[in-house]
Amino acid sequence: MTTFALLLRGINVGRNRRVGMADLRALLTERGCRDVATLLQSGNVVLSSDQPRTEVQATAEAAIEERFGFTVDVFVRDRAELAAVHALDPLGDVAHDGSRYVVSFLHEPFTPALDGVDQGDDRFAVHGRELYVWCPHGLSDSPVMTALSKIKNGPAATVRNWNTVTKLLSMMD
Repeated sequence: MTTFALLLRGINVGRNRRVGMADLRALLTERGCRDVATLLQSGNVVLSSDQPRTEVQATAEAAIEERFGFTVDVFVRDRAELAAVHALDPLGDVAHDGSRYVVSFLHEPFTPALDGVDQGDDRFAVHGRELYVWCPHGLSDSPVMTALSKIKNGPAATVRNWNTVTKLLSMMD
């Protein structure tokens, strides 16, 4: 049995793509997952499964589309992977507010072309399937996050702040 964190992209933003966390927990339990727990309303799930990561992802994506009627990208990390993301903490020397320090989770490694972008006070680091960004003035005022949002044909990603990453990891213990 492996413990996984599932990070759903783009749900419960505004009035569209609404997914109740109780409904999501019940759905994933119906699909054979165990110990299903959620954090916040933004699609953070911790669960246990005998399935490999790729099957957990496929099962969750198919179940959500079937039940709620829309597709959702689901990013899956096992406990060791999420612990490695947390332990790496490449910007921890400057990032002192967990709500402004974010991690973009991707399916595959990706290095964004940010040459020429005036980063201002922002800092970023890429490591494998994660992009870490320190946004000291907030995400909405972040030149790096703005530049990332404008990348055409870039990979799907979902962003979680450091506080959420830390809480998810503690839920996996």
